[in-house]
Amino acid sequence: MEKDRLDRIQCFVEMAKTKDKTFEIACPDCGAMLQVDAQTGLVVSHTPAPRKRTFEDLETAAKAMRERDERAESIFRQSVDAEKNKADLFEKKFAEALRKAKDAPDVKPLREFDLD
Repeated sequence: MEKDRLDRIQCFVEMAKTKDKTFEIACPDCGAMLQVDAQTGLVVSHTPAPRKRTFEDLETAAKAMRERDERAESIFRQSVDAEKNKADLFEKKFAEALRKAKDAPDVKPLREFDLD
């Protein structure tokens, strides 16, 4: 911990000595290289980090696309099956609600002024 602090202080001392120069800093988030003017502290130039390749070669990219297409097709088939069964599900729910309504006694709902 103390060593890190001393290293930072030494870095600031070195930067103070180079008032007429620019220095390069690597962005810890994206890996881009920034050139910063030592005197003003402003970014002079920015070099973006090289983009990482998602796939090593064309075959793995094609395989990933096929897998993605298969997943999309599977999800689509599931939604089509759900739509086909939707009518049956609604009919069952309606029949159950109708049965409960017939079994329930006919009770006149209470009104507020009936409670007085």
